Amino acid sequence: MAKHEFGLMETDPVPGVWYDEYEPQNYNCISIDDDYIEPLLSELAEIGFFWHTLYRPEKGLAYYGITLIPPSSMGDVLAVLGDLEFFVPLRELLSKAKAEGRFVIHFGI
Repeated sequence: MAKHEFGLMETDPVPGVWYDEYEPQNYNCISIDDDYIEPLLSELAEIGFFWHTLYRPEKGLAYYGITLIPPSSMGDVLAVLGDLEFFVPLRELLSKAKAEGRFVIHFGI
């Protein structure tokens, strides 16, 4: 089954650096099955993210790539996730990132 990986970035992304290596182990990522993410894609497509670099602002997740989720978008993502039990670890990660003003990195399928 395809999975999405989400991890808390220890430091902010560096402007000009491309994050295009699949390195979930470097961010202590949690996995969420694509079956749970796919139904939310249209709602996530309204939220501002960065794809691979801070120089590429986009809307929605980079489904097959790497998304940098800024602290300013955490509340919107949390609202989309709702209260479903299988999102508890992701909600906790996003809430921590929001409280600490940190980015989350997403590795698509």
